[in-house]
Amino acid sequence: MFHWKKAVVIATAAVLALAGCTPADSGPEGSSGGTLTLGLLLPASTFSAQGASWANESPYMQAVYDGLLRAEPDGTIVPHLATEWSYSDDLTVLDLTLRDDVTFSDGTPFNADAAAQNLIRFRDGTSPNASFLVNLADAKAIDDTHLELTLSSPDPALLTYLTQNAGLQESPEAFDNPDVETVPVGSGPYTLNVDETVVGNSYVFDKNPDYWKSEDQHYDKLVMNVYTDSTSLLSAIQGGQVNVSTTSDNTTADQIEAAGYTLSPIENNWWGLIIGDRDGTLNPAIGDPRVRQAINYAFDRDAMLQAAADGRGTVTQQVFPTSSPSFDSALDDTYSYDAVKAKKLLAEAGYPDGFDLIMPSAAALGASNFTLIQQQLGDVGIRVTYEEVQVNDYINTIVTGKYAVTFMALQLDPTDWQLSQFELDKTATFNGFHNDDPTVQGHIATIQTGTAEEAEKAGKALNAYIVEQGWFAPWFRPELNTASDATTDVIVQVGNSYPYLWNIKPKA
Repeated sequence: MFHWKKAVVIATAAVLALAGCTPADSGPEGSSGGTLTLGLLLPASTFSAQGASWANESPYMQAVYDGLLRAEPDGTIVPHLATEWSYSDDLTVLDLTLRDDVTFSDGTPFNADAAAQNLIRFRDGTSPNASFLVNLADAKAIDDTHLELTLSSPDPALLTYLTQNAGLQESPEAFDNPDVETVPVGSGPYTLNVDETVVGNSYVFDKNPDYWKSEDQHYDKLVMNVYTDSTSLLSAIQGGQVNVSTTSDNTTADQIEAAGYTLSPIENNWWGLIIGDRDGTLNPAIGDPRVRQAINYAFDRDAMLQAAADGRGTVTQQVFPTSSPSFDSALDDTYSYDAVKAKKLLAEAGYPDGFDLIMPSAAALGASNFTLIQQQLGDVGIRVTYEEVQVNDYINTIVTGKYAVTFMALQLDPTDWQLSQFELDKTATFNGFHNDDPTVQGHIATIQTGTAEEAEKAGKALNAYIVEQGWFAPWFRPELNTASDATTDVIVQVGNSYPYLWNIKPKA
């Protein structure tokens, strides 16, 4: 039986991490040329471009770095540092023409050699999204303004990746700096004010006077404050301490609107369980698809959406977004809540008395969420024991395969290829056990190299297969709301949990 009070779930995309905060000394100013104060759900994990995260950390990166390409709010790819690009006929060579008027904040000129170094460094670096460039065999400068990328195989999402952290450009002169993790040297619209920044709490940025695209500098100063939970974030909003913030708890939406803020919703994530140990490496039970199916039948998704997100969102049983040609509404009827059927499947798999399951938990992600999971699985005989981990280590436990099953919120990527490389492929970031399923890999290969018709057919088959095999237990797509005050306009971003920085502007 589902009997639970409203849970607090932290909305994240590719990452989950939180830290304390203190409000900026200066209050928000909505006029052009003033200060923009943003609320964020997590601190910057690093300011080194080669290790950069994205999603909820994208504002930090976009303040100090430029990308090779840029994505419009609807995902359309447009020029930025790269002004033109073209592929070879076999889609394994990408040629880009670069700007010749850009300088890093240390005075080093941006050129094709710098871009090539950054791409190779990201591919070989520590970013949780380093796999974005897994197909990059080489990057080399033809001359100062022409860059050639050679791929080991076609990559249908490469241009999108170059709009994100994989395309960030850092001064090569800073690569070996001892403070590379904390003092960014980019060509972006702002520079980090190290003296005024309190790491983990409040980050301050000053307008870069030499920025090449001044029309993107809507403010003289940026302040990015980190909020530990929905209560502190709501207090900051009610106190008028932020101009813009993503929100971490939909149950506070009415209070946010009552404070005079506008909510801009988008469904950019799915929430649920990653059932990652599909080969039974850590827990043999999870290697049986009947057990993974039983886990799916164990959850009352409608009640969970109401409890965790105040009913703001859409129940789902698939990780593909509605914008994908692979999305199939019929798949959302695969696992109706049925504890009896879950127990029957467990018995058929050889676990009539259930089994024990160790999962990670992090109090900062909402203790009630983990209690809810424990209750729902316990009702069908799966006895969950939690091991508490530090919230900043939570992602690492997933991407390194330390636990058979984990609670997570993952982004809804705009293309099937991008989604497969993020969470399905044997090398994907969130395939922590690197499951090498021939059926999955075959469909992914067709998405990569097939015709448009073949790729669409493969995507549909891939989606149906992972739902049937119980690779995940998605619950719902929550509304991810961005709150903006009366002085600020915001356009939300398809495929990202935080609006892109240049789309946050003073009201005219």
